[in-house]
Amino acid sequence: MHVRYLKIMFATITSLMALTYVTQNMVNAEAAQQAIIYVMSGADHTVYAKSFGPKFSHPALGWIVVVIIFSLEYAAGLLIAKGAWDMWQARHANFQTFAASKKWAQIGCGVGVLVWFGLFGVIGAAFFQMWQTTVGTGSMNGAFQYFVSCAITLLFINQPDQ
Repeated sequence: MHVRYLKIMFATITSLMALTYVTQNMVNAEAAQQAIIYVMSGADHTVYAKSFGPKFSHPALGWIVVVIIFSLEYAAGLLIAKGAWDMWQARHANFQTFAASKKWAQIGCGVGVLVWFGLFGVIGAAFFQMWQTTVGTGSMNGAFQYFVSCAITLLFINQPDQ
């Protein structure tokens, strides 16, 4: 039974992390948009100044990316919270019912992996080479931390708890 409580706790903490960060991002939306444009423009990229793909600096595109990122971060947090609540309600249920209650937490953690590994790790770090600047490195390092939190929570929640 204690493992169920730990899974609920992991999901709750991961949800709170996602919701806290997206709320902080929303409070600082203009700075986030400027950081995204800075990274996508390739500004100050001196190590790998060339890229096989295009660079972008239009402010409207930055806002589109901000909306996508914020929406997915918010969705991750809410979905994980829904999953934590469902697991809490099923904590005394049989194995099959509790296993089924993990669904939304699993999906939410998957969305978190998509955002913080897919968008930041693959597109931001690999494609736009965000590691070349202080602003980009800070974002990349934070995203890695959030990706790992979601991935570990997903792996832990998926473990059988018979």
